Amino acid sequence: MTDTWRLSAADLAAAIRAKRVSASEAARDALARLDAANPKINAVVDHRPEEVLADAAAIDAAIARGEDPGPLAGVPVTIKVNADQKGFATTNGLRLQKDLIATQDSPVVANLRKAGAVLLGRTNTPAFSLRWFTRNSLHGHTKNPRDPSITPGGSSGGAAAAVTAGIGAIAHGTDIGGSVRYPAYACGVHGLRPTLGRIPAWNASGAERHIGGQLMAVSGPIARTIADVRLGFAAMAARDTRDPWWVGVPFDGPAAPKRAALCVAPDGMTVQPAVEAALRDAAKRLEAAGWTVEEAETPPLREPAALQAMLWLAESRRGLNAALRKEADPDATFVFGIMEELCPVPDLNAFMDGLQKRATFVRQWMEFFERHPVAITPVSGELPFRDQEDVDSPEAFRRIMEAQLTQVGVPLMGLPGLTVTTGLVGTVPVGVQLLAGRYREDLLLEAGAAIEAAGVPPAPVDPA
Repeated sequence: MTDTWRLSAADLAAAIRAKRVSASEAARDALARLDAANPKINAVVDHRPEEVLADAAAIDAAIARGEDPGPLAGVPVTIKVNADQKGFATTNGLRLQKDLIATQDSPVVANLRKAGAVLLGRTNTPAFSLRWFTRNSLHGHTKNPRDPSITPGGSSGGAAAAVTAGIGAIAHGTDIGGSVRYPAYACGVHGLRPTLGRIPAWNASGAERHIGGQLMAVSGPIARTIADVRLGFAAMAARDTRDPWWVGVPFDGPAAPKRAALCVAPDGMTVQPAVEAALRDAAKRLEAAGWTVEEAETPPLREPAALQAMLWLAESRRGLNAALRKEADPDATFVFGIMEELCPVPDLNAFMDGLQKRATFVRQWMEFFERHPVAITPVSGELPFRDQEDVDSPEAFRRIMEAQLTQVGVPLMGLPGLTVTTGLVGTVPVGVQLLAGRYREDLLLEAGAAIEAAGVPPAPVDPA
């Protein structure tokens, strides 16, 4: 079997288990694809071929002994550079952390190993994993493999660019303000932000996170097919007691009616015609698959987005600003400066009021999902942005922040969200975001599969 890098994770794992191809052959093929495609996009910034081949050989040896190699048997998977992977630097895109070598795997990385994944390489992120664009002063600039004039997204831009170009079948990403969902959108693949507590995550290399990060930051999979998103999600979500937020919840919840809300302009956000057309197209695909779809208004997102930013910046203001000055990354310095202008420093009462109000918003959204188990919303109010557009000017940054309302507003409530790509507008990807109640990723994946099935079959792309 040749060109195994073109296969989905599900198909490749099945072929390896059936011994139609070995994990070692798949690893060599993946490394060759990385060598061919990565120089054009700079998605993978660290990899060790000898370790990749050794891990693949261990999978082959387990199969030869008659052992179960795991659901991701031999599947090449990439890891974002902000997650601990033993023996590698957890750089988070920072020169300050280029020598911060992890002494143990984070829970999500350990779970991928236990599932039989072969860890192919480390993917790029902007400095501090803050931006919907991917460039930093340590690892450089990641390009979108479909169109280098547009952003690959961020902060998991390297992850999405890699999987889009066939460098690994599944990519690990993280999301506190759209960092899984937006790169998937910009690169034309699928990405799942799971419910808070679904996928265990923790870095022994760093300090305990502030409460904002604990409540809103999650890890999740990016892949070319919804089936692979499901496979990656199940592997990543295995129990690990190192994350006190982890919750052991069945993957399939109670039966729910196939009823979706089409939310074209959540909380009054402005939506481009091409984005609205994608939303209505996705609704028609769901209706053709037997779903009932009706237009509806969402619960609030604008105030949750403001509270999310307040909680997020409260963490940075307690120590990150010193690191920001020392790192002196021009992009990060500009972005943090504008964000701090948009979000005044809260006093203790404002901070406590924000946490208190969070419960109100969670309640409102969960009541909404009782009526509409799934919501179809924009991923962004605009098609993917021109690359590096956010640092053009303060005005450009503010416009982008407004367009990303559905990215920033959702994490405050700890809700799951799934980006489903629906096609291209010229060379530029477009798609939709599906939302559901807490722990109902099963509904997102069911609806996402129906939307995907009515579109163009997925395939990795050669970088433009």
